[in-house]
Formats: sequence, C-alpha cells, structure tokens
Amino acid sequence: MTGRIVRIISNLYTVEAVNNGRILSCNCRARGKFRNDGLTPLVGDIVDFNEQEGIILNIQERRNELNRPMIANVDYAIIVTSCKKPDYSSLLLDKMLTNVIMNNIKPIIVFTKYDLLTEDEKTSFNNIIDYYNKIGIPTFINTDILKIEKEIIGSTVVLTGQTGAGKSSLLNRIDERLNLATNEISEALGRGKHTTRHVELFDIRVKELQGNFYMADTPGFSALDVINDVDNIRFAFYEFDNDGCKFRDCKHINEIGCRIKEQVANGEIMESRYENYKKLVMECESNSFGSKK
Repeated sequence: MTGRIVRIISNLYTVEAVNNGRILSCNCRARGKFRNDGLTPLVGDIVDFNEQEGIILNIQERRNELNRPMIANVDYAIIVTSCKKPDYSSLLLDKMLTNVIMNNIKPIIVFTKYDLLTEDEKTSFNNIIDYYNKIGIPTFINTDILKIEKEIIGSTVVLTGQTGAGKSSLLNRIDERLNLATNEISEALGRGKHTTRHVELFDIRVKELQGNFYMADTPGFSALDVINDVDNIRFAFYEFDNDGCKFRDCKHINEIGCRIKEQVANGEIMESRYENYKKLVMECESNSFGSKK
C-alpha cells in the first residue's frame, strides 16, 4: 500500500493512505536497510508500506526536501517572521528565503506581532511588505488568514521561522481546533521556548474556499544550515537580473558595470536585501574555502 508520512515521533512513523474511500492511519517502523543506505524517512515522504506488519518498505523519489525542519515534498514554506520580541532580522529572513528557494519550494512571508509596532514602525514594515510582494514573494501579516489560505489551498505547506516568532499561534489562528501549545517569550533569552516537540502534517479544511491543504508545524530555530552553493544564491534573489550587467556571470559585488549595484543606489532594490546578499555570498565562500583546507 502507498501512503504519506504525516507524523514522526522518535522512531515511529504515522502513515496515512486512502483505502476504499476511507483514510487509513498506520503507525510504522522503518526497515533497517534505510539506515544502511544513509536514508532517513521524512514527514511528507510518499512511501510503500505493509499495514499488517507496520513496516515502511520503500521511500519514493522526493520532489524536494529541507533539513531544518526535516520535511519533504512540500509546495510552500511559510516563513513566520516576528516584528518584535524577538526583533526583526532582515538577514535571517533573507537567509531563510534563500534556503527555501534553493530547495525548489515557493516562499510566503507572514509577519507576526505587527500590533506591537508604533505607527512609524508600521509605516516602515508596510514598505517592507510592499517590496517583497513586488518582487514576487507573497507577504502578509498574521491576521490575513483568509488571504493566506487562498494562496495555499490545495497545497502541502511547511510552517517555519525563528524561535518565538509565533508559528504555533499562527497555526491556531488558521485552525483553532488544533489547540497547539504555546509559550510566552523568554525575556531573559530574547527568544521563545521550543513548544513544538515533533514534526506533523495537519489536514486543514477551509469551508469558505471549499478545499483543504496540509500544513506542518515544526520546532523553531534561530539559524539555518550553511548555504554551500554560491553560484545559485543570486538566483534566489528574484529581483537580481544579470541582463543589465556588463558580465553575464556577474556576482554583483566587485564587478564593474553591475546593473544591480546601480539599482541599489537608485532605490529600485532594497539596500538591506543587497547587503544581506553580500553577507550570504561571503559566508558561503568562507565556508567553502575552509572546507578545502
């Protein structure tokens, strides 16, 4: 039988499949050969399994996957980003966007704690929201629930972001029946407590849209795995277009005749985006150099 892994707790995998029009849920163990082959089943994996023995027999080819959070075969990644408590980090956001896009997953940004901002701060964040929307990354605040649902209906979605940004709270807004545990921000550390203990896909039904989507809630994190593909980082920055540059392989850092640097200077490209791009490239090059020693 073929199904999808929707939950992993320790070494127990919950697989769901449709059998005679009904949803079958089966708790399975993975075959030992996966460990020998260096393959770990992930939430979202399409697998062949034996329901009588409760054994996963085979993992079908993945469309994509993320390492942190560990999930496969997703359409969208909603990057939950706090405006305050913890403070907004444009570098962390752009690093998460780069990681998601380089894994062939469509990103969506949701800003939380917008209500904590002053009017001047809201104006600044509205400009940020408008910019990301303009370059093709759907961006919302966490009260835009129906707009978010319209964007992701019929899809499989991962919910991710920094610790304490409000991922579980957002998921509860989307479907209050889930009643996921939330915790207050740890004032001493300036970050949230890990309130989600495992990765799980939830089947979310939306009456207004007469459809559903699957969403994963995942443990928070404050940093991403190192990005090791310097040549493709610039392609994850949607607004960067080499067509206007003097050199076709322009990296947009030290080259002369760079159209991207001109667009930053005249305000067409947000300066923080360009500075974050340079930091990611330099970090990637530094790590690549260090790994060759």
